[in-house]
Amino acid sequence: MNLLLLEDADFVADDRAVLRGRRLRHLHEVHQAESGDSLRVGRLGGLMGSGTLLRLEADEAELRVRLDTPPPAKLPLTLLLALPRPKMLKRVLQTVAAMGVPRLILLNSYRVEKSFWQTPFLTPEAIREQLVLGLEQARDTVLPEVSIEKRFKPFVEDRLPAVAEDTLGLVGHPGNHPPCPRAVERPVTLAIGPEGGWIPYEVDKLREAGLQPVQLGERILRVETAVPALLARLF
Repeated sequence: MNLLLLEDADFVADDRAVLRGRRLRHLHEVHQAESGDSLRVGRLGGLMGSGTLLRLEADEAELRVRLDTPPPAKLPLTLLLALPRPKMLKRVLQTVAAMGVPRLILLNSYRVEKSFWQTPFLTPEAIREQLVLGLEQARDTVLPEVSIEKRFKPFVEDRLPAVAEDTLGLVGHPGNHPPCPRAVERPVTLAIGPEGGWIPYEVDKLREAGLQPVQLGERILRVETAVPALLARLF
């Protein structure tokens, strides 16, 4: 945890916050903090700054906070991601938040197993938990917007063209395609497929919506590797 992220409910005054639960345990067990220590803090959805531990007890901690620094800028990106397997989803959500993706759309695909959509990791509470962990890692305070699209064809045909309008539309897909561009300076809409890649029909539909296939080379990457590799190359 590189940023102690505070929520509105933690504040007992404009400059005072009380912590319990996971973050309190982190102060005790990882930071091994003591009263008087200064910590990096941020308010979820707001500014970042510093917090001074006024008291640290077994059941709660109280901090005086000063928030005066804006969070880092987000990437100019909308990320479409075929729903990965549940355990991988948790890691990918953290990565997405840590790397500054502002908008994530979880999308169905032919190679996405139906059982994946039943995972408890897709509840709003579970998604938010992983996003918060990513924000804490990267020192950010603004949650990405996450939406779920269980029907590939209606979304790609009816809504994706508007999402991709005025952006550089790309499909990460192995094959004989141009290399993924580097250091782009315009908004991007990027679609990343499941473990086995998009099927040809899906690639064609994404192309019709304005997204052009690109590749990272001959190696086939796991989704959790492809996401940071593509984002790092693009931005």
